[in-house]
Amino acid sequence: MSRQMIEILTNGIVETLYMTIVSTIFAYLFGIPLGVILCITDKKGICHNKIINLLVGMTVNIIRSIPFLILLVAILPLTRLLVGTTIGSTATIVPLVIAATPFVARMVESSLKEVDMGVIEAAKAMGSSSFQIIWKVLLPEAKPSLLVGCTISLATILSYSAMAGFVGGGGLGAIAINYGYYRYQADIMWITVILLVGIVQLFQEIGLRFVRKVDKR
Repeated sequence: MSRQMIEILTNGIVETLYMTIVSTIFAYLFGIPLGVILCITDKKGICHNKIINLLVGMTVNIIRSIPFLILLVAILPLTRLLVGTTIGSTATIVPLVIAATPFVARMVESSLKEVDMGVIEAAKAMGSSSFQIIWKVLLPEAKPSLLVGCTISLATILSYSAMAGFVGGGGLGAIAINYGYYRYQADIMWITVILLVGIVQLFQEIGLRFVRKVDKR
């Protein structure tokens, strides 16, 4: 393998990590509030509201049902408006965040619903407000499950970022397509696959280590 190709692969790894980590951060900034709303407005939630739950749930489900490549192409004007371009790793972050936020919201909702109702009822009995229950009971109690969900989300967003290579996205996905697919360089294709698998394993190992540290059950 040439020195130039090694540099290209190195840059691809950096771009992939950049897209995945930044997109995950923004997806959780938007996804956690949505997940909390879905949980607390559910019929068994502490702030039951059928209309809000239905509207937020429908919005999340609609976005989740759109295949990522179609979503990526459909929002190209928005991507250009926000970052000034539609190609490269930074441009890919916009559709990644939009695609990942509903997924994260459902992961957060599922984690919060795992919290023991007895703990919530005890907090209510002590006069805690809804905000206090969310901030001091639901989120802390669900922390191990939320971290597991974050690990899964990282792997999912990583797979999305690889698909973005078909329409000018950066990272290892673009290398696999431009060199492995279009130029029929099977060795480059397999190297990128191995690197992507390695990154996923790294994310999973780091995530599981955090879970073991914070899980006091």
